[in-house]
Amino acid sequence: MERLVIGEVLKPQGIRGEIKIKTFTDFPEDVKQFGVVYIDEKEYKILSFRVGTDGFAYLGLRGVPDRNAAELLRGKLLYGDREDAPELEEGQYYIVDILGIACETEEGEFLGTVKDIANLSSEIYTLENNGKNILFPAIKGVVVKVDLENKKIIVNKKRFDEVAVY
Repeated sequence: MERLVIGEVLKPQGIRGEIKIKTFTDFPEDVKQFGVVYIDEKEYKILSFRVGTDGFAYLGLRGVPDRNAAELLRGKLLYGDREDAPELEEGQYYIVDILGIACETEEGEFLGTVKDIANLSSEIYTLENNGKNILFPAIKGVVVKVDLENKKIIVNKKRFDEVAVY
């Protein structure tokens, strides 16, 4: 079964084993839908879930009874089963599906491979081409099409050249 990275444990919260996580989902509440998360291949049932005023999610997990157990999870990634993931709307994609695919112009010119995605005011894609990084915002007008079937992103060359940072 395929798994998606859905968050990272930042630190323990309180003395009862609750953990503070940074979510990698569009909305922190999406993590709750998984019901079960995996950390280092170990399965944990979500017992409690809340979103703090700081925008971070706080989870209580079965098998994490206290602060000491929660401390051992600090810095680890949380995974969820893809089949439990929320349905995506048209034009939305999971980051895991974008990483590693090619980026090219409408004319077929290869620009690089997607190496990283940072979520700022818009998503910033980092391409790698011959050891060099190119950053660009994945915004309307730049990205023409995301073709997951053929594993490539097609961009408008003129707009790409206007916004890309080499």
